Amino acid sequence: MSNWPLLSVLIWLPILGGALILAIRDAQTARWASLGVAVLTFVASLSLLSGYDVGNDALQFVETRAWIPTYKIGYNLGVDGIAIALILLTTLVSVLALIGAWSAIDKRVNQYVAAFLILEGVTVGIFAATDAMLFYVFFEAMLIPMFLIIGVWGGPRRIYAALKFFLYTFLGSVLMLVALIYLYLKGGSFQLADLYQLQLSGKEQTWIFFAFLIAFAVKVPMFPVHTWLPDAHVEAPTAGSVILAAIALKIGGYGFLRFNLPIVPDASQEWAWLVITLSLIAVIYVGLVALVQDDMKKLIAYSSIAHMGFVTLGTFIALWLVRDAGNADAARLGLQGAMVQMVSHGFVSGAMFSCVGVLYDRMHSRRIADYGGVVNVMPWFATFAMLFFMANAGLPGTSGFVGEFMIIMASFQRHPALALGAATTLVITAAYTLWLYKRVFFGEVANAHVAELKDINGREWLVLGVFAVGTLALGLYPKPLTDLMEPSIAKLAMQIASSKLL
Repeated sequence: MSNWPLLSVLIWLPILGGALILAIRDAQTARWASLGVAVLTFVASLSLLSGYDVGNDALQFVETRAWIPTYKIGYNLGVDGIAIALILLTTLVSVLALIGAWSAIDKRVNQYVAAFLILEGVTVGIFAATDAMLFYVFFEAMLIPMFLIIGVWGGPRRIYAALKFFLYTFLGSVLMLVALIYLYLKGGSFQLADLYQLQLSGKEQTWIFFAFLIAFAVKVPMFPVHTWLPDAHVEAPTAGSVILAAIALKIGGYGFLRFNLPIVPDASQEWAWLVITLSLIAVIYVGLVALVQDDMKKLIAYSSIAHMGFVTLGTFIALWLVRDAGNADAARLGLQGAMVQMVSHGFVSGAMFSCVGVLYDRMHSRRIADYGGVVNVMPWFATFAMLFFMANAGLPGTSGFVGEFMIIMASFQRHPALALGAATTLVITAAYTLWLYKRVFFGEVANAHVAELKDINGREWLVLGVFAVGTLALGLYPKPLTDLMEPSIAKLAMQIASSKLL
């Protein structure tokens, strides 16, 4: 691979750019500078695709530097197809979030956009880190800009929501730190490749599994540690909700793939029933909770929890498939479905929160009852929203269908009852999604405020258009994405299948 430190550029360009933008006092200049940095970062991230050898399952774009030699902690970076997909999603959505919220914030604009750029950089660091302690540092660092985004520029209950978000995530990460320290004392290394080779007893694996499970379950978030997310979404500014749903939640799913499955595969298989049960509760019960919401943002937040439940379902169904089938091939469908669902959720959830932002910028209300007949005055916006709402309901031809279909197929291989339980959510999702769309968009114009609405402008066209292209492209032709991730997925499945106790 090239000697150019591309991953470091993708991490530190937005971080340093954000730090420099703090010195810019003029709001419009700060907006343009932040957009320039975000676009440059996205363009640079495309080099990951052009330089990546798809047929090679080894980590690529590797960077290795000593950081804290005494404890063998290194600044070690590297990516495979799984990480590249999530990094590209991060850099793209960061650009769209900044454009979409161009004029939504008018106080401390330089600090606002700087927080987003720093958040982007540390998130890329999470996906690129191959040293467990470096991963942990980035994992913790992302709390700071997100805490500020919610707590400073959020709604009336922003302090409560920000503290709840921070405390939930921080508690989980402390348990992860304890597990990492134990693994270091056991094996003398923080390198993920070394941790994958450790021989751990069943008891050791169980304790470490639950430490990791709590840390990443909060991030997903899984039932019952999901209650911070609706509050965070409701109070966060629109761009914060877009980043939170489209990118931040993926860290939990990524953590399961990087830590739980390869480091403690036996305990992961033994306790897979627990994660699968919690996932089914999420996709069914939380979907029912979404049906009774009167706030658009809160409804979409609960929908997001339900859809991320498919990610954990597909991931841990793969473990059962390995056990039953006795080979790695049986697990690949579930793992691929989980990854496709994560990327799809990034596009669809980001788009839906962007749609709420479009309406909120005009009406300053998220209450469903305040709308009605929006299609009569905003036909183009209603068209985009229809696409994203149908993708959220899993309509074939959209990205929302592909990942869920793969996971349901994988579940059917284990037991038809699991597939039935997972498929039930499609009906529930269609119910609350269509109910929301009907109340907001269909019918006669509800009031004078709706009658005064103007259709989307060029900036909003660009944001929603890019989300629409991603939603349709992944729905109609997911092969480029699955091909990108296939060698990495196959390698992970082989790691699980080679576990002695399995």
